[in-house]
Order: sequence, then C-alpha cells, then structure tokens
Amino acid sequence: MFSIRKIGVLGRTYRHLKRHQQVLGVLFKYGFGDLLDTLKVEQYFGVGRQWISKKDHVQIDKLTRAERIRLALQELGPTFIKLGQILSTRPDLIPLRYVQELSKLQDNVSQFSYDEVREIVKSETGRYPEDLFRHFETSPLAAASIGQVHRAQLMENDQVVVKVQRPGIRKIIEVDIEIMFHLASLMERHLEEAKLFRPTRILDEFANSLEKEIDYNLEASNIENFARQFMDDETVYIPRIYRELSTQRVLTMEYVEGIKASDVEGLQQTGYDLPEIARRGANSMMRQVFVHGYFHADPHPGNLFILPGNVICFLDFGMMGRIRREEREDFAELLVELIEKDEKKITEVMLNLTDYEHEPDKTHLEMDMSEFVNQYLFRPLKETNIAKMFQRLLEILAGHQLRLKPDLFLMIRAISAVETLGRSLDPDFMLMTYAEPLVRSVHLGRFAPKRIVQDLVDSGSELVTLLRIVPGEIRSILKLAKEGGVKVEFEQRGLDPLLLTHDRTMNRLVFAIVMAALIVGSSLIVLSGVPPKWHDIPVIGVVGFIVAGLMGFWMLISILRQGKM
Repeated sequence: MFSIRKIGVLGRTYRHLKRHQQVLGVLFKYGFGDLLDTLKVEQYFGVGRQWISKKDHVQIDKLTRAERIRLALQELGPTFIKLGQILSTRPDLIPLRYVQELSKLQDNVSQFSYDEVREIVKSETGRYPEDLFRHFETSPLAAASIGQVHRAQLMENDQVVVKVQRPGIRKIIEVDIEIMFHLASLMERHLEEAKLFRPTRILDEFANSLEKEIDYNLEASNIENFARQFMDDETVYIPRIYRELSTQRVLTMEYVEGIKASDVEGLQQTGYDLPEIARRGANSMMRQVFVHGYFHADPHPGNLFILPGNVICFLDFGMMGRIRREEREDFAELLVELIEKDEKKITEVMLNLTDYEHEPDKTHLEMDMSEFVNQYLFRPLKETNIAKMFQRLLEILAGHQLRLKPDLFLMIRAISAVETLGRSLDPDFMLMTYAEPLVRSVHLGRFAPKRIVQDLVDSGSELVTLLRIVPGEIRSILKLAKEGGVKVEFEQRGLDPLLLTHDRTMNRLVFAIVMAALIVGSSLIVLSGVPPKWHDIPVIGVVGFIVAGLMGFWMLISILRQGKM
C-alpha cells in the first residue's frame, strides 16, 4: 500500500509544503477561495494566500463550477486527472453535470527520455535494455500518466512490448493522495454535506485502485489468471507474459498486431464479421462476470484488438474486478427482475447490492424504481441503451444515499462498455439477448438441490465449530466465577417458573442440536453418495432429512401451543 499518512497531526502536512501551496494556488485561481476559507486552510498555511495572490488569475466569471473543477484538476496533473476520470464514471457519487464535464479530462503527458528508460530497466533487472534485447526502440509507441510502452525484440527473435514505469511516479502519487486526504478530512470536518458524501472513503477506493495499477507484477498476475479462464476458448486471445523480464516497474509481454475494436471502418475493409465480434464480446464479458467472477474492468475499444478469425485480444490489465458468488447471484437476480419489470423486487435486490449509512425510505425508493421501469423497460430491447439505463439507476441510488460496492460498479461499467462497443459494431446488437440465458441460469442455480445441500453443509460446519468453542468458553466463565472474577446480582422472585423456563429452553436447545446434526449428517451422506440409493439419491440421507423435518415440525407445534415463538 502507498505510504500515505491520513493527516491527523498538523506537522505532517509540512513535509510537502510546496506541493500543498501549489494545489491551494490552483484552487484559488479557479475560484474556490470560499471553499478553502470554509476549510480554514490558512491556519495550516499562513503564507498561502499571500503566495497565491501574486500569481496570474484566469477569467472564471463565464465558467460553470463543473468547468472550473475540470480545469483545476487538469492543471494539477496526473493524480488529480485520474481522480477526475474515475469520478466521471460515478453518477452514484457526484451529480450528472459534474460527470459530463469531468468526462472531458484527458491525459496530457509528455514522454520521458530513453536515458531514464535505460536506468529504470537497469535498476529493476540488473541489466541495460541493450543487454537484454536484440533490439529496443528508443521512441515509445505510447505514453501515459503511469508509464510508457516501447517495442522490442528478444534475443530469441520474439516480438515484445516493454512497459516502463514513469520515473518518480510513485512518490508523486503518494504526495498528491496525502494532500487529497488532508483536504477531504477538512471537508468532512467543516462541511455538513461532505459528511454524507464521505470523500475520504472515495479516496480510499481511489488509492487502492492506483496501488494496483502501479504494480506491474500484479498486472502480470492478472494477465496470467485471465488467460487461464479462456484456455479453452479460441475466440479470445491473451498476450503472453515474459516473467523473467518483468518486475514491479517493468512489464514485458508479447507484441500483438491487430485492429483496434474502435476502428469500425478498418474492420469492415479487412472483411471482419462485425456482428460476430459483437456477439463474442458479449459472451466473453458474461462469462467473465457470471461464471468466473473475475473480469477485465476497462474493456473500452482501445483495450481490445481484433485478430484474424474475429478473435478478440484483451490488452491493459491494470484494472481488474472481482465479485463474490453471492454478489453475482444478486446481480443476476437484479437483471431477471429488470426483465420481469418487478419494481418491488428490484428495490430489494438493490438494497442487497449497496451500502448505506441510514435506512432508506423504501416507499420512495420503490416509487423511483417504478418510474425507472416505466422509462426504460416498457420498450423493445433494441431501443434500450443499457449504458444509459445503468447510469440512471446509479443516479437513483445517489439520490437515496445508496452507495454501490466498488467492484459491482466496475462490473456495471464493464458491461456498459461492451454494450456500447457492440452497438458500434452492429446496430441490431442487443446485449440482453446474449446475457439472459446465462443470467437466468445463475439466478436459478442458487435454488439447485446440490447448492442447497452445500449451503447446509457449510452452515453445519459453522455450527460444529461453534459447538467446539462453546465448552471452552463456558469453562473460562466458570473459572472466572470460581476465582471471584464474575459478579452477579441475583434477586429471587418466583424461582419455580424460572427453573421451568430453563428446563424448556435446555430441552429445545438439545433438540435443535440433534436436529442440526441430523441435517449435517444427512447432507454429507447425500453428497458422498452412500448406498442404498433410490433414484440415485442415498436413502439414509433422505430418511435423515425427513426425521429432521418431523422434529422441526414437532418443535414448532410445541412452541405455538405455548403461545411463545
């Protein structure tokens, strides 16, 4: 993790005084002096306003607040630009007018020199590029905020690309994020709306995302894991990684020559089957999300090459998403309920998929979901823009202070990107046509007998663990009591009813433990397939389930007769 200090001690802020003043100067320059006054930054940087007042100012009278934020982020450099770019995809966090403006942010970075490239490669691998490669191009193919890419040829003649991290970028990011945390903590302290917005939590996600992106070893692992998912799929190609020439700051991978998925005209002229490419892209993304739960989180057209045979090649694995089985099933249920147009169930599922500080107004939320269903779902699939539909859904969540879990958001963004790409390749493309069969399969899978039995076994294992722990805990309590470490205030009032209640409680507890043991044992028998069998189902296991069911029914009747649940 970055060595970021979330500033609670004022002295720490002075380690980067010059950069702090630069950031404050840009914010003052673009008309945010009122905000900084509210945050009381003068008490930390008394010289700030005097230093800033001598700088040139820009005309901001005709600019909107969103435009001023964009210009300020652009001027503050790569870390702030990346933050703005991420926020531009989060309508659940910021208003739509800011989303639209921040989407205009661009990486304006210059390439760094080949001499710097040589030194970084040497420091990482122990050898200079000319000693590792038969040929290494001194001019980069592309430059970005984190690093730049050079084409090269191995001694064995393999064609590769080498991604080299920008010198000093980790330190730059650490300093900038520390300053961001400082300002965000002041916002939460002095601005009521920021307490709901929770900017420090957003920065936590941002810092984690950048930490992953800046570690090329992690990206290499991402590529290898992703490739294993598609070993049996000839419609998808993943470039090979050269581990012996890859480190935390240098990544060497196979050079792939293809046509960018965004180059529709080039694909048409080459004779590719565009509808087939769209279909394969959809199938690939559905498989990543709903089968593996591990997906490429940034599948925009620039990160996809099309190879001969309509094969899709994925590039740039710095940002990956991972979702648990339960989340996949909840999201599949959401899509099913969207297809079924059930706003009540849509509301329930959305609450499962989001985090919130305070219980939302479910009636109001259901009303918004009803309006959403009427707006987007009572129309032909061909006319439904999935990206816009999800964007509207995220806006509704933001309005109710519901926060989508980070990887679920990445999943929605990735699915939306694939849908947008599919529409650009084939005007008749409908993502839900390809998604629906798999989505329904995942949704129904949670009700399959084998899955239910497995869940029972898992629950039984937890119960066994609890039963193993409880005696030790009881012994500890008794030991404390014996040593006088437990003080109990006792007042006797009608002891007989208490003893009777105690006996009933213990009887029910023993009964429940026996019933749970029957369920766990029967589940294990069913899973192991112990004979004799009836219709391929172990008879003993079935009998155990029946006995447990009868015991449970008898206990329920007993409780109801006493009028107490």
